[in-house]
Amino acid sequence: MEVLKAVNLTKIYGKGENQVRALDGVSLSVEQGQFAAVVGTSGSGKSTLLHMLGGLDRPDKGKVYVDGKDIFSLKEEALTIFRRRKIGFVFQSYNLVPVLSVYENVALPVELDGKKADRAFIEEILDTLGILQKARSLPGQLSGGQQQRAAIARALASRPSILLCDEPTGNLDSRTSQDVLGLLKLSGQKFGQTIVMITHNEEIAQMADRIIRIEDGRILSSRGRREA
Repeated sequence: MEVLKAVNLTKIYGKGENQVRALDGVSLSVEQGQFAAVVGTSGSGKSTLLHMLGGLDRPDKGKVYVDGKDIFSLKEEALTIFRRRKIGFVFQSYNLVPVLSVYENVALPVELDGKKADRAFIEEILDTLGILQKARSLPGQLSGGQQQRAAIARALASRPSILLCDEPTGNLDSRTSQDVLGLLKLSGQKFGQTIVMITHNEEIAQMADRIIRIEDGRILSSRGRREA
């Protein structure tokens, strides 16, 4: 079942000679439970695409559907609420609150939505990601890999339909990157999340079910890893 769909996304920055088409009519769809990697060089448009898919920025043209809902038909406040409930974000910078414990960081988005955090579910996520024993630790007491696992746990805590990951292993060494991505894929399967990850790293991309290649704001190819 299709959970995420982009139709003719276009985003232009600047004017005249300085005009840059960050996205040039991009269309794609992602099935429920799929782990898709968007691969491209710096400036290819992959970050812009991720921001559009997550409703963090609005396109000049085109639409994005999440669970069949046209997200850009929503007013800003409604879009913020929809995004918080339906989409989890994992960034290269972990963005953890330094004065809160790992557990408190993970529970924070749920509580900001006016809900009570499900302790058992959060502990299950932390256990799956191998950091349950760090639940009471502050971010500064964790390694980079552990901080990224905490950031992934936070993204999973609200049970979103989709996880959007922006170079999630960019600050990690190769071995830790493989470990974290393996756990991300495992948690996505366990908790039924669809994952879209952008990366410039071909080795990391090979862990995905599907690889989407983008260059100069256009999709060059999209295929399952076994077909690549």
